[in-house]
This record gives sequence, structure tokens and C-alpha cells, in this order.
Amino acid sequence: MDLANKSAIVTGGSLGIGSAIALDLAKNGANVAMNYRKHAEEAEKIAEQIRALGRKALVVKADVSSFKDAENMVKQVVETFGRVDILVNNAGINMDSVIWKMTEEQWDQVININLKGYFNYIRAVAGLFKQQNYGKIVNLTSINGMRGKFGQSNYTASKAGIIGLTKSVARELGKFSVNVNAIAPGLIETDMVRSAPEEVRQKALAEIVMGRIGQPEEVAQVVSFLCSEKARHITGEVIKVDGGQYI
Repeated sequence: MDLANKSAIVTGGSLGIGSAIALDLAKNGANVAMNYRKHAEEAEKIAEQIRALGRKALVVKADVSSFKDAENMVKQVVETFGRVDILVNNAGINMDSVIWKMTEEQWDQVININLKGYFNYIRAVAGLFKQQNYGKIVNLTSINGMRGKFGQSNYTASKAGIIGLTKSVARELGKFSVNVNAIAPGLIETDMVRSAPEEVRQKALAEIVMGRIGQPEEVAQVVSFLCSEKARHITGEVIKVDGGQYI
């Protein structure tokens, strides 16, 4: 995938799947901007790796749930890179609880970061993408947003909302040559998954027909494909990267 001279924003690009996405986009030629909220050191390390590939990197402290932070970050990217071509919405959290114990704070925080955060960044780039008649948006959702999961009503609601958001924005921006798609990972080997109780890991692993946990790079490679011209006739889709876990 040739993404030379393209400029990308990856939210939550300092850790896990987000860092793999940022690096894969850079390996395919893109300059990459990432936000962070708490993990400044980790974000800078990824930025150093991007620069070592001969690409430009920008690290911005921004809370994805803040409409103003999203606007300001997009402005910084345009000032630094000259334009924005790609938006990958990846930043997200989980605060699990059964519904009868879930607090208002647990609900609001997950929805504000996982769903409103995606809206904030899409809204911030939409005008630019319309004006330049070009853009690629990839939203990270989850197979659990397609099927539900015990103890994750806030998380699955946010991820289901991302699917609806993706399809609506794909309809709205399609005539401006903007592709909008979603990727729904299953169980992926991240720090969060590695720290999960072994019983939980084994139960999820038993669902995966490929018989192994996915790697962040396997998600990242699909993102790069969707951001390339090889996927120029794909929009409004939700692509599962789950080793058959959803089947």
C-alpha cells in the first residue's frame, strides 16, 4: 500500500492496537500524528520509531472526549503536515460492570470517549475532506458491538454506536470521495488482554476458530489497506479481524 505523502491522525496511537496502526501507516509512507491523554512517554517512543522510518511524526496532548481538543489537534496537524488525508479513530476505554451495578460515571466515561470521541474527530476533519474531495476514515469498533457481551453494556453500546456512525457518515461523505469504514477486532494480544484472568482468556480463545489470539499488527495491516487506493470502492463496511471468533 503506497501512502507516500499522506498525512494521518491516529487517536490513542501510543499503546496497543493504536501504536501498531501508527507504525504500519508510517511503514507504508504516511506521516502520522497521534494524541495522548496520559501516556506521553509511550507516544514519544512511537513517534521516534516513525521518524526513524523517514516519516514525520507529531504528538499532541488531547482528550478525545473534548470537542475543542479535537478541533485544535486537527489544526495543529494541518499546520505541521500541510493537510490531513486519513483519520483512524482508535482511542477507547472499558469500565466493565453488570448493568445493575454500573454507575452513571462508568456509563458516561465510556460513551464520551468511545463514541463521542469518534464524532469529535470526524466532525473536525469532515470540512477539510469535503473541501479537498478526498479522505479516508477508519473507525475501530469490536465484535462485541455486533453481538453484545455480559458485563459490558456501556462498552458494547459505544461500539455498536460506532457502527451506526460509520454507515451514516459513509453515506454523507461518499459523494466527496471519502471512504468511511470500520474494523471490528476480536481478542487481540494487548496489555489489557495479557492482564486478564487466565480463565477469561481461555474462554475467549475457545471461541476463535483459528485457535490463537490475534496480533495488533494484523489489525493494523487491514487499516492500512482501507486507507489505500486499493480500497477506494469500499465504504460503509464493517470488517471483522477476529480469527472467526464471531462465527
